[in-house]
Amino acid sequence: MPKRYPYALREHKVVHGVQIPVEELKIDDKAQRTLNKQRAMGIANNLVPEAVGTIVVSQRPNGDRYIVDGMHRWHACKLRAIPHLVAEVHHDLDQQEEAVLFLIKNRESSKPTPLDEYKIGLTAELPLFVDTESALVKRNLSMGSTGTNTVGAVAGVLRITDLYGPEILERTLKVAEDAWGRTKETWDGMLLGGIGMFLGRHGDHVDDEVLAAKLGRKDPAFRWRANITALASAGGTQHSGTGSRVSTCYQLILGEWNKGRRAENRIAA
Repeated sequence: MPKRYPYALREHKVVHGVQIPVEELKIDDKAQRTLNKQRAMGIANNLVPEAVGTIVVSQRPNGDRYIVDGMHRWHACKLRAIPHLVAEVHHDLDQQEEAVLFLIKNRESSKPTPLDEYKIGLTAELPLFVDTESALVKRNLSMGSTGTNTVGAVAGVLRITDLYGPEILERTLKVAEDAWGRTKETWDGMLLGGIGMFLGRHGDHVDDEVLAAKLGRKDPAFRWRANITALASAGGTQHSGTGSRVSTCYQLILGEWNKGRRAENRIAA
């Protein structure tokens, strides 16, 4: 299945091999991952100056130079008092385009954390992230460490939007909350993934209020989670990845929806 939300960047001037004083470089934390000082210290302790390589820099129209990729090497060089870095310099990008460039540069390399990628994706105004954020805001939720009003399952939530669209994500969040209330366990990634898969495949034939009532009546969220983990791992006898747990949740939801229905009214898997 092709990706519905590709990363794209307009043509612009790029100059390679530019020497830039370390002290001139800046960081825009809205278009950049969070600095891990311990990681930077580790790089500094083992730094070979000749092997630092090329960092990626955006030179904005006003002349300011912001690091797009290579922040930890830059910080390590500051710690080691290395005066210059060699850069691949991209000209006349704005903050949004810098965020897009960061994601493109890091897509196949050292990945940012899912939450960093989400934050930067919003700065880049990429539709996948913007649409996801819109669905969360409509439910008075935000992305972050999982809590009562925050969802930590970044990759799982983005996957729902990517595969089925933001409307299905919003329905998923509402069904989960109506079923189990606004709790930390409600926003578990495999529960949201299972509901999202069910609504994404069968949403045209489902009454969301009835679905929420069925799910909530069966078990609280923490028990659903425990049952899914046990079933997906065959009682602990085999490895279970996230995809397997989401599929298991989907199958349980399908069974719950079909329970008590005549054969002609049941949904087939």
